[in-house]
This record gives sequence, C-alpha cells and structure tokens, in this order.
Amino acid sequence: MYFTYVLKSLVDNKHYIGSTDSVEERLKRHNGGRVKSTANRRPFELITYFGFQSKQRAQDLERYLKRGSGRAFLKKRVF
Repeated sequence: MYFTYVLKSLVDNKHYIGSTDSVEERLKRHNGGRVKSTANRRPFELITYFGFQSKQRAQDLERYLKRGSGRAFLKKRVF
C-alpha cells in the first residue's frame, strides 16, 4: 500500500502534504527532524491519510492536494 498524508505542525499550525509507503515511519521521520523541509516546524500530528494500491496514484493525489483546488477540497472536507 501507498499513502498520501496530511500533517499539521503544532508550532505554526500549517499543513504538510506528502506520500509514502509507511505513514507511521514517515511521521517519526518528520517528528525526529530527519526531513529537511520540516525540521524547524516540528512536532507534527497526523490529520488524515488516503491509501492506494499504486505509488503513482498516491503521488498524483499529493500533487493535486498541493494545488489550489486540492487545498480548497481539504479545507472544505478535512480541516
């Protein structure tokens, strides 16, 4: 399984969207400071995730959620 996930920084309340094959391990990496782009915004909490059979679909959703209409979807349905 592959996942697209949404995290929320408990420091600045901003969201981070990514994809992975292990949500638990990826969250540990974010909170452990081992992800360069989020190291100064930790700790994070997991808001939601979506599961897929293919890596490509997870990455496609990640790209969509990072765009305007995807952000609007998250704001309306998730946040």
